Amino acid sequence: MSTTTAVAPLTTQDAEALVGAARSAAEEAGVAVAVSVVDAGGHLLAFRRDDRAVLIAGETSTRKAFTALQLDAPTADLVDAVQPGGLFHTLPTALDRPLLFIAGGIPLHRDGRLIGAIGVGGGAPEQDHGFAAAAAASLV
Repeated sequence: MSTTTAVAPLTTQDAEALVGAARSAAEEAGVAVAVSVVDAGGHLLAFRRDDRAVLIAGETSTRKAFTALQLDAPTADLVDAVQPGGLFHTLPTALDRPLLFIAGGIPLHRDGRLIGAIGVGGGAPEQDHGFAAAAAASLV
């Protein structure tokens, strides 16, 4: 008989805290960003867009979160795979839109299990990755 340990799912409270942490990191750097957090099922739990961020930042942050969730990898690690000659250029999603492989999406784990992902858009790719990583590190 096998037993499995229950892992606490990503909650709305967790998601709001992640958004707050990412936005705080971005504000300290003087960057306006959009932040999206999805749970393990790909459901959007929290989303915030700074009105100073470019309009596409909101959709970009959500797509980064979905990409990180679906591939269980930081989007910063996937950039080479979508270059000409890479493993793939786009992958389909449930929304029939191509995924964006731009740094800024980070999968979220708890007790070694994938529980969701965060995506940040609006800054330079390296900045977005840093903001998302800082938020992910704050997850308890």
